[in-house]
Amino acid sequence: VHNFLKKLWKLYHNGEEFSVSKDKASKDSLKSLHKTIKKVTEDIENFSFNTSVSTFMICVNELTAQNGNQREVLEPLAVLISPYAPHIAEELWEKLGNTESVSTASYPVYEEKYLVEDTKNYPISFNGKMRFTMELPLAMKKDEIEKVVLDDERTQKQLDGRTPKKVIVVPGKIVNIVG
Repeated sequence: VHNFLKKLWKLYHNGEEFSVSKDKASKDSLKSLHKTIKKVTEDIENFSFNTSVSTFMICVNELTAQNGNQREVLEPLAVLISPYAPHIAEELWEKLGNTESVSTASYPVYEEKYLVEDTKNYPISFNGKMRFTMELPLAMKKDEIEKVVLDDERTQKQLDGRTPKKVIVVPGKIVNIVG
């Protein structure tokens, strides 16, 4: 737990200096936050407090990897973690410039719009062997996916001038080029 709390502390600090950005949070950071709010809220309602702790650990790891140090994400995170680590949450809350106690702050509510997947990382295979991935919108139709994949320079390099015999597209799953 000590190492986790140190990692949490580092989200709000750059070395010894308090460093929280006022920039807009990335889509990934907001997704991590709202996924955590949803899970922790459900866990509290079900009295499953131990799984909340692992959810916090996952969130802190994701935010660390994403360089998620934006106030838009870290302020609700401090409120969310306050029942589990009240002293650290209170300290971080004060450093964020709040004068009231974190215990009086309104509890964050997750927003479904941040949890909706709108893109898919498609594995692109040639004769059954995955060669690369492409992030494409989930709303794309089968023929649109095929066109985008065939027009990609990595596909052209793999085909080396050959014309594929067959292109298998399973929307939301995979693209396989045969031949």
